[in-house]
Formats: sequence, C-alpha cells, structure tokens
Amino acid sequence: MHQWANTRLTRDTTIREAMRIITQGALRIGLVCDNNDKLLGIVTDGDIRRGLLADAEMTDPASNVMNCRPQCANANHSKAQMLAMMRQFDITTLPIVDNQGKVLGLQTLKDLLAQPRFDNPVFIMAGGFGTRLRPLTEHCPKPMLMVGDKPLLAHLVERFVRQGFHNLYISTHFMPEMIRDYFGDGSNFGASITYVHEDQPLGTGGALGLLPKDLPALPLIMMNGDVLTKVDFVRLLKHHQQHDFDATMCVREYEYQIPFGVVESQGELITAMTEKPLHRYHVNTGIYVLSPKAIGAVQADTRIDMPTLLEERMGQGHKVGIYTTFDYWLDIGRVDDYRRAQVDIGVLGSD
Repeated sequence: MHQWANTRLTRDTTIREAMRIITQGALRIGLVCDNNDKLLGIVTDGDIRRGLLADAEMTDPASNVMNCRPQCANANHSKAQMLAMMRQFDITTLPIVDNQGKVLGLQTLKDLLAQPRFDNPVFIMAGGFGTRLRPLTEHCPKPMLMVGDKPLLAHLVERFVRQGFHNLYISTHFMPEMIRDYFGDGSNFGASITYVHEDQPLGTGGALGLLPKDLPALPLIMMNGDVLTKVDFVRLLKHHQQHDFDATMCVREYEYQIPFGVVESQGELITAMTEKPLHRYHVNTGIYVLSPKAIGAVQADTRIDMPTLLEERMGQGHKVGIYTTFDYWLDIGRVDDYRRAQVDIGVLGSD
C-alpha cells in the first residue's frame, strides 16, 4: 500500500492547495483527515471540477467539495476483495482504514494488478486414490476430476500462478500419466512443474522426502490436491515469515451446535445446564507452509503424515503456528462435496 502522507489534506486546505497536492502525489486523490488521521472524506480532480462548476472559489476549503462517504477497505480485505470494490464502484484508489476510521494506507488499482513473483516452491499432493469418490475415481485421479470446465488440480495451479508462484511440484501415484499429459512441464500455465512420483503411498507428508535437494532455501507452500479454495497464499506466506515459524498450518473455524440442552452433574445433583451449546474448533485445511529445515527433516521413502511431522517438530522445540483463513475452502472427499463444488465454482469466479 502506498504511503498516504503526501495525499493528506486538512479541513482547511484550500481547493488550490488541494489541486497542487493531488497533482504532486500523482495518485489523483487527496485524503481529508482530522488531527488524529481519521478519514473525513476524499477529494479528486472530478470533485474539484464539479465544485468549480457550482461556483466554488479556489480559496474555498477543499472539504466543501469532498466526498464525505468514500469507499474504503480495511487491512483484512484480500486483493480480490479490493479489486472487486474498485470494479464495482469504478475507482482506481482505495483508502485503507482501521475500525475507527483511521487511515492506514492507500491502495491503487495499478499496484493491485501488478503481477508479483515468488520463487518459493509450491508442492501439491496429487497421488491419492480417492476411494470415497468411487466410481468417479476408478479411472481418474481425484485431483483430475472435472470441476466446472477444468480439472480440480488446474484450478489450484492457475490460482498459484495468478498469485505469482511459478515454481511448482506435484506428487503423483495413482494414474500419474493423466496428470503429466495434462500439465506437461507447466509452460502452458505460466509455471515450471516438476513431478515427484511415489512408488508406494507415503502418507500426507512422506513425499517431502522425494523433493530435489537443490530447492531454493525458501519456505515451501504445501497443500492437498483435492481442495477447492480461494485462500490468499501470499498472505499465508507473509504470516509464516512474519512470525518466524518453522511450520504453519492453515486452519478454519468449525462450529458444532449440540441440538439439545446439556446437563452437567455431580453424583445425583445438577451443577449446570446449557441450552444447545455451540462449540468452536480449528480444523486443518490441508494447507501448510514449511521451512527448509522442516522439509529436510523428512528422509526419502519415509511414510509420515503431516500432523505427525508437525508434532515431531514441536517436540524438538521448533515453532509451529497456525494461520486462520476465512476464505472459501472445500475438501472434496465425498460425492456430496463433489456435487457442491460443481455448484460453487459457478459463483466463485477467479481473482
């Protein structure tokens, strides 16, 4: 986000001075704030032109012509959400404010559309049999099932590429030729794809031991290939790096409400009663970020599941954290999930 200080206006800034600030800032916007940086409104070239046509004077306060109800985002808005707002309201800049309306920054359409590029490796696990989805998976790997007009795995690959990741690895086991024939070397998708084949199933984490030893010394994003999601992988990666975690598990909140009144007792006496209590849990999404050392802890041809690997790292004193996502996520493990994915993909669109 742009440093916004150069666009700052006060209630008393004149229209003439506002025009100078807007021109020098090259962002075509001025933010009118109080002494505590709370956003009061915005002023654009268009606002000034309309004000002058309505007989405003160059010496009048720019706050007289400002938009008092501008569109704003907060720091939790994703890139996709901010782009959607800009397109909906036909604007090219978006103030970022906190819950009290204090300005945190200024996001521009140009910067949002600029393609980032990350050298971090991405590892997609696509070797499962998908037994719970039979007969759909009798002759097709689960990640290659069609969701909308393309395989599920293609949605994942394209999402990573859109977010700037180009160094992809895909683990295979069941019918690997279907995956290789579809994706090739990845060049048609704007990526480089390397395949890691499991001769025998190695669990959800064992394929890490088959990765090349010359991987970039950067955190790796790893995920199951049977997930349809709109998780912001860039934000996930930054969260991992900011907290200096050895490993990060991406989680979601899951709520479960008991449909009855719950009674607690001691002996024959009731000690408490709760009507239909609601329980909240963090559940594993099958998406992780791992440090190079965590990856190196898995030896070749070792069968291990990711929870076991993370528990071992924690037992050795390494920092293992979580990243809570509120983005769309669907684990396609059953036929009902697959049917739901066909409906959801029609409204999800792409970033």
